[in-house]
Amino acid sequence: MDGYSKVERVSSDKYLQLKPDEASLFDLIRILFSGNLESKQFIESLRVKEIAFERRGYIFLSVSVQKALHFISKPLSFLGSISEFCLNLLASNQSLPTLLLRILQGKVEMPDKESASYLSAIGFIDTRVNCHKKFKPGGKTYIVALSAIASKVAYENKAFIRTTVEDQWKMELLGTHDFWNEYHQTKSTQGFIFHDNTTNPDRIIVSFRGTEPFNSDDWSTDFDISWYEFQGMGKVHSGFMKALGLQKDESWPLNIIQDDQRPIAYYTIREKLRDFFQKNNHTKFVLTGHSLGGALAVLFAAVLALHNESFLLERLEAIYTFGQPRVGDAEFGDFMKENFRNYGIGYHRFVYSHDIVTRLPYDNSTLLFKHFGTCLYYSSTYEGKIVSEEPHRNYFSLRSLISKRMDALWELVRSFLLPYLYGTEYRENLLLLALRLYGLLFPGMPAHGPQDYINAICLGDATLFTSTHR
Repeated sequence: MDGYSKVERVSSDKYLQLKPDEASLFDLIRILFSGNLESKQFIESLRVKEIAFERRGYIFLSVSVQKALHFISKPLSFLGSISEFCLNLLASNQSLPTLLLRILQGKVEMPDKESASYLSAIGFIDTRVNCHKKFKPGGKTYIVALSAIASKVAYENKAFIRTTVEDQWKMELLGTHDFWNEYHQTKSTQGFIFHDNTTNPDRIIVSFRGTEPFNSDDWSTDFDISWYEFQGMGKVHSGFMKALGLQKDESWPLNIIQDDQRPIAYYTIREKLRDFFQKNNHTKFVLTGHSLGGALAVLFAAVLALHNESFLLERLEAIYTFGQPRVGDAEFGDFMKENFRNYGIGYHRFVYSHDIVTRLPYDNSTLLFKHFGTCLYYSSTYEGKIVSEEPHRNYFSLRSLISKRMDALWELVRSFLLPYLYGTEYRENLLLLALRLYGLLFPGMPAHGPQDYINAICLGDATLFTSTHR
């Protein structure tokens, strides 16, 4: 790793990239019968010439799902916008009867998408923002709970984040950002940074936004099996690399000249942390995120290690991820574990029940992706245990077909029991109950929401993660 200390540009020396937009139905069928990648227009590769049949089957599935998601991207986005607008319209006018009355009176209060009261679908499913306050400030349970809440808040607009951090938490907001993705040519990566100066020692927390429910690009990233390989680092999921700031020439330059209108996630956050720590000798920082955000949190630390950023890695206290997908292969896991060990960085990957995203991309003898590090697994009863890998590591399993639906039925029943057992803050609204019903058909989707991760931390055994070693 020391060899990178003076290198200005770290480039991928091997990669496999799927380009679903360029694949026809004939191309998809043809991939099943020929492993010659050089003849496939929708696959871009460097030093990858032939692929075995089973892996071509996964390419077929990956490209097919991504094409389907691309096909419904505009309707899905429209559905999301309309759904969130209707939810906020109802909230702005207190109730459905009041809204109907105001419509008749011509006094409807229209929601403002830029206001602090405008919530995302995730925000409506779970409105809690202060769960961390029930724990001792500065303690490990407090930091984990704050990280989980911050991972959920990352889905909201800038005004909501500012109000929450400054008015609710009484902390210092250091920035809310929409980051540029060179490959998508859009600001498709979001995150915010805040300073928890209420404890001693104080901490900066960097929270990345996860997969948005109505964003087909985000879901395509989760289902993509493309990868880049970097010497000494291993193979890494390409979609996560692109979201964080991989350059168009498949490289991670040590430094770049940034366009203020197109900030890149990795470089922007790195410079903010550098500037802050130059003036603060004792402050540590934590990386966190839910879903896709968790993958970006891990990858941010990975690129710091790739660039040999010792100054920042020595200040990195921990990484807490919730519902995180797989990021890289076994070599990448070894690379990360070595750096975590060298710098004393804690890494805790929280997995709730049958969450589908934690089981993507597949981990088998054919595909390359694998989890690593400490997994804190919570069942549907919020009973936790430390495991090397969550049960049913690949979601689609005949063995778990019945158990997943039995758990989904229990989660629906549990919705009515939680407020009586633990208080009104655990009451689940009609939107979440509807998702629980949907979970009877597709258990892995409701299980992915931030609400159960927050419940697991608040109601589960706190000693589970307070006793784990850094």
